[in-house]
Amino acid sequence: MFKWPAAKGVPRETVSEVADLIEMLEKTGIPMSNGVIEAFLQTEPSDFTDFPLENFWHDHPVPFLVTNSGVTKTISAPHMIATMLHHLELDDDLHVLLMGSKGGYLATLIDIICGKGGRVTIIEPHDEVAEYTSSVLERRDQCGLIRVLGKEALEDPKWDRDVDRVLFTGSIREIPNFIELLIDEGGFILGPFGGRIQQRLMKKEWQGGTWLETDLGGVVFGPMDIRESERGFPDPLFIADEFEDALVIISSVLGENSEEVQRLERLVESLRGLPPGLPEITESSTEEEIIEHPVIELLITEAEWLNELWPTFSNILGFDLGGGLINLEEPLFGKRHADFTP
Repeated sequence: MFKWPAAKGVPRETVSEVADLIEMLEKTGIPMSNGVIEAFLQTEPSDFTDFPLENFWHDHPVPFLVTNSGVTKTISAPHMIATMLHHLELDDDLHVLLMGSKGGYLATLIDIICGKGGRVTIIEPHDEVAEYTSSVLERRDQCGLIRVLGKEALEDPKWDRDVDRVLFTGSIREIPNFIELLIDEGGFILGPFGGRIQQRLMKKEWQGGTWLETDLGGVVFGPMDIRESERGFPDPLFIADEFEDALVIISSVLGENSEEVQRLERLVESLRGLPPGLPEITESSTEEEIIEHPVIELLITEAEWLNELWPTFSNILGFDLGGGLINLEEPLFGKRHADFTP
């Protein structure tokens, strides 16, 4: 747990750039309360990234870290940050749970708005990002309490219903089970709900033992890196979810009534109908075990038409039967297409 006392002054030139940014956002209709404006003005974005800020001042995301595996982590575009802060309905002394750190910038804005009695708990499942965020925040003074926790905190039995707001900074398909144990009556979740390609920004309020939903419009976020969801091939539900995402684009190109779309919809139903607890495919799995795996068997039966669409899935969704743990002498879908090679 980390705690730091209140924000230092921001250089005059930064205040000018932030003021210009705020004016631009207001002109485009982005809601900007006095509290949000004050938080923007008190926060120096360059404290959170060593990357150039030119894109940020033009209302685009800016990287704050490139991980050892080559993944670029970004601070969201200012208009989206302002929009999320507006819909969080922040006030003094609230406890806000931030799922995904965004390098600490968003947490700092929330901290300023909620004041000395406020708390911001960041749960950052990516170890490198968590370390980076902690290092950045240790160098800054804060108004209230900010703590940076890893994914293991979600299994901590000492958590109680003392969370007023939860903000997901990446796309999720549904509310994780642990959230229901944290949110207090009248508290709510804000986040981009949907698949990999598109989502809806949803506010979900916990009232009387149920979630009341408000749809705030379409958004596009990268996936939330919660490692409850370290699902992958050959998990049938993972593949079904990914195929459903691809259907958004494929149906717009081929038409909703096309044969390929109808076949893919039936394949999704079949994948969802497979029993739970299927065996994993590991590096030690034999070729026979792989071929006889229920998911592989199902995909092989659809090989004749699926082969033509697989390069599209690989490009859109980023997973591939031609790489990873599956290393057969012969490809699963006939002649290996060049796009199958990672």
